[in-house]
Amino acid sequence: MASSDKLPGPYPARDGGDTLPPGDPTTMKTMMLDKGAAMMQSLKPIKQMSLHLCSFACYGHDPSRQIEAHFYVHRVNEDFLQCAVYDSDSSKTHLIGIEYIVSERLFESLSSEEQKLWHSHDYEVQTGLLVTPRVPELVAKPELQNIAKTYGKFWCTWQTDRGDKLPLGAPSLMMSPQDVNMGKVKPGLLKKRDDEYGISTESLKGSRVGIVGPQRKNPMADYWVHHGKGLAVDITETDMKKCAPFP
Repeated sequence: MASSDKLPGPYPARDGGDTLPPGDPTTMKTMMLDKGAAMMQSLKPIKQMSLHLCSFACYGHDPSRQIEAHFYVHRVNEDFLQCAVYDSDSSKTHLIGIEYIVSERLFESLSSEEQKLWHSHDYEVQTGLLVTPRVPELVAKPELQNIAKTYGKFWCTWQTDRGDKLPLGAPSLMMSPQDVNMGKVKPGLLKKRDDEYGISTESLKGSRVGIVGPQRKNPMADYWVHHGKGLAVDITETDMKKCAPFP
C-alpha cells in the first residue's frame, strides 16, 4: 500500500458528517483584516482564472475510488493551462489539488517516463463527463474541442473523499475516466452531478459527436489502461544532501 492510500490516523472516513477542517470559527477581526487586504492587494494570479470545468477523476493506484472535481483554469498560453482543483463549487469547498494541461504538441516533447504521469481528455469530453457549468453547450463547444486534444497531470493533495479533515499524507496522482470497467464513472456520482446542474450527460454525449481527440493518441498517457499498472507516490526517509558551508 502506498503512503498516499493509507487511512488517516486522527480522522476516520466520513459517514455523512461535515468535513470542515478543525479550528475555531473565523472572528470578525480576522474577517475585517481579510477584507482590508483584498481591497489593497491585486490578487493577480487568482484573477487570471477565467474558466470553470467540472468532471471526474480516478485515483491512479485505485480507479475504483472516484471523485467529482472542479477545475478553475488559468490559460497561460495556447499550449499550457494551469488549474486549481476543488471538490465542489460552493463557498465551503476544499482546495484538493492542482492540474496542469498541455497541448498534444507539448505532450509529445516529454520523455516517456514523464508521459506516464499524464492522462488524456478526449473520452471525458466526448461522453459528456466534462462540462462547463452554467455555460450553454453551444457557447462551450469550441473550448471543448480544444480540451479534447489535450493531456493533463492532476495531483490530489487532499483526499476529502476518504474523510480527511486536513490534507494528510503524500499527494496522489489522479487519472481521467476511461472506457474500461474500472474507468467508468459510477452512476450515483454522475447522477449527483447532473441533478445539481440540471443537465443530462447522455444528452451532452449526443451533441458532441464530431469532437475528436489528439491526432495520434499516445499510449504512454492513461498508462494504467494500456499497461495494467497503477502509479502511486510513497514517502521514504532519505539522507539529506550535504551542503558546502557558506564562506
